[in-house]
Amino acid sequence: MSNKTLGELGEEFALQYLKRCGYRIIERNFRCRCGEIDFIAREGKALVFIEVKTRRSLRFGTPEEAVTPAKQKKLRTVASYYLQRFSCDPLCRFDVLALTVTGRTIRPNLIKNAF
Repeated sequence: MSNKTLGELGEEFALQYLKRCGYRIIERNFRCRCGEIDFIAREGKALVFIEVKTRRSLRFGTPEEAVTPAKQKKLRTVASYYLQRFSCDPLCRFDVLALTVTGRTIRPNLIKNAF
């Protein structure tokens, strides 16, 4: 399985998983000149920016470890753009959905307010 296919599998799983967890998806793969955010959703009153990381092994670290300080900075920049562009209430947070794929099993780890 290619990395692209793995990422697509992870995002499809994430979409269904987040819905089951009570998130109301507003945007998927939101892109602007600053970068991309995998999902933007509402959970209760909070606007949530969600980064999905999928790995098939822990050989290079856990999926959540791939959300480095540089990646966090980029996500904050995109979120700031989104908040300004759509005049949103600034009550927001960043969640990370880390997915580990082993064979046909996907193990999710949802980290709310990750950074």
